[in-house]
Amino acid sequence: VAMAATRSVMRAVRVFEFGGPEVLKLQSDVLVPVPKENQVLIKVHACGVNPVETYIRSGTYARKPALPYTPGSDVAGVIESVGEHVTAFKKGDRVFTLETVSGGYAEYAVAAANRVFPLPDKLDFRQGAAIGVPYFTAYRALFQKGCAKAGESVLVHGASGGVGLAACQIARACGLKVLGTAGTEEGMNVILRNGAHQAFNHRDPNYIERIKACTGPAGVDIIIEMLSNINLDADLQLLSCAGRVMVVGCRGRIEINPRDTMSKESSIIGVSLFLATEEERHECATAVLDGIEAGWLKPVVGLEYPLEKVAKAHEDIIYSSGARGKMVLLL
Repeated sequence: VAMAATRSVMRAVRVFEFGGPEVLKLQSDVLVPVPKENQVLIKVHACGVNPVETYIRSGTYARKPALPYTPGSDVAGVIESVGEHVTAFKKGDRVFTLETVSGGYAEYAVAAANRVFPLPDKLDFRQGAAIGVPYFTAYRALFQKGCAKAGESVLVHGASGGVGLAACQIARACGLKVLGTAGTEEGMNVILRNGAHQAFNHRDPNYIERIKACTGPAGVDIIIEMLSNINLDADLQLLSCAGRVMVVGCRGRIEINPRDTMSKESSIIGVSLFLATEEERHECATAVLDGIEAGWLKPVVGLEYPLEKVAKAHEDIIYSSGARGKMVLLL
């Protein structure tokens, strides 16, 4: 009887060729995946949309999945079933993921049990879908790669998006002085409510001068950079001695003068959550779950889309005029 009650097909977004947002096809007859050993099946309530998913879809990214595939890694939902050897979760548990095996833009998703975490009742599924990639990336950028310490200053460039707000909250909770930029008044207010001591509008032609006035001659210790193809050259002028730019996002090439790194012995460091070791992921998870427990980790959900509007979501995350939190698909 239990078998008959389980739906064997589901709605899922499929990509059959690389290209623009229009290659995202919503299909209603995709087979529900079956969890193998050490995997779980999640009934998806919400799935986060990350800029990297648009790069992968376009075919321009270093990693190309085998076609056809379903995008999406940050899902939040309820455990539907578990594969062999899974003891940490059971049917009915509320969870969020860092990545999925079968793809998150779907009604059901399979994930490795060690990439799944309990979602506390104080957060809803929309917020759960805004934790994985943004908070793990922000923590990795600040501490694992950026070696941030309490008392240092951090500038979060593009702070009103998912990773940016995560970085503001984490940095503030860990005793850093937090500066953030956004492109709208509303974005600046969101940043200030989520840990930034000061906010700057990066559409203001003099905003770099304003940041310099704020940091003084010492400069800023760490810059978390979401759009390095636009900002990297200016970032190097803003750094302190031994300062470091953490490259989290990039959409193209930029010309810089390497001499700017010599005059301050500064560093440009790339950040990729994909390259984190098992130990590093465990450290990120511990920090994130502690933050939820302590109450300072509160994901901000921005634009919400139903699954059938997924192409619009992919368009908006790249071209919209200013982020205000994490974009999510609702199922």
